[in-house]
Amino acid sequence: MEKIDVLILANNEEGVIKDAIESVKGWAENIVVIDAKSTDKTVEIAKKYGAQVFEHDFKDFSDQRNFAFTKAESPWVFYLDADERATEEFLDELRIKIESLSDDEVGGFIVKRKTFYFGHDWGFVDEVARIFRVSKFGKWTGVVHETPVVSGQLIKIDSPILHFTHRNLEQMVEKTNEWSNFEAELRLKAHHPKMRSWRFFRVMLSAFIKSYVKDKGYKNGTYGLIESIYQSFSMFITYAKLWELQMKK
Repeated sequence: MEKIDVLILANNEEGVIKDAIESVKGWAENIVVIDAKSTDKTVEIAKKYGAQVFEHDFKDFSDQRNFAFTKAESPWVFYLDADERATEEFLDELRIKIESLSDDEVGGFIVKRKTFYFGHDWGFVDEVARIFRVSKFGKWTGVVHETPVVSGQLIKIDSPILHFTHRNLEQMVEKTNEWSNFEAELRLKAHHPKMRSWRFFRVMLSAFIKSYVKDKGYKNGTYGLIESIYQSFSMFITYAKLWELQMKK
């Protein structure tokens, strides 16, 4: 199989970075961690388990991923988040698919992610483009919900990786506080209508219904209820920060 580098973004991920690295160690040609000036032991742990570590001031998520790309040395790159794990089944399928490629029309692969909340299987799988042929890759665009620009066909890997998001309430609150800043700024730049009292209730209710009903959180008992209420809270924080920015402006 053609060589592939694994690129991992990290920021205060001491509790999960080891498992992310270990899930691809011995399979990847190089494991590169791009650290956004963590204040915990993320860098120390990443180096201990064999990753190359580069520090890069955080501007936005696309900028971090684009910087990571400059450190790739192999024909393929695989972006793996610190809270994700590659499985043996996934890596075997990826190897077989890359080896079976007959031409260079394929620009990359779409990865399925099996989601876990609080370590609990959520019964939910999403899809993200994460593996690219270096010669076909352009760049990442977008501030928060970054999107890759790549030429060529993207094909799916059927075996999922594991995504351990929302591991505990403390971690959830920290991430919400971080992400909501970018989300609020984006809405302000897009000239979002002035926040009124009723808008808070609307966005919070919409977030709860999406999580609890549309995404079938109700099937997960107490886990589902807590997650859905939290999604509503997270949306409140984002729009409260938007309101604050609008008031300052």
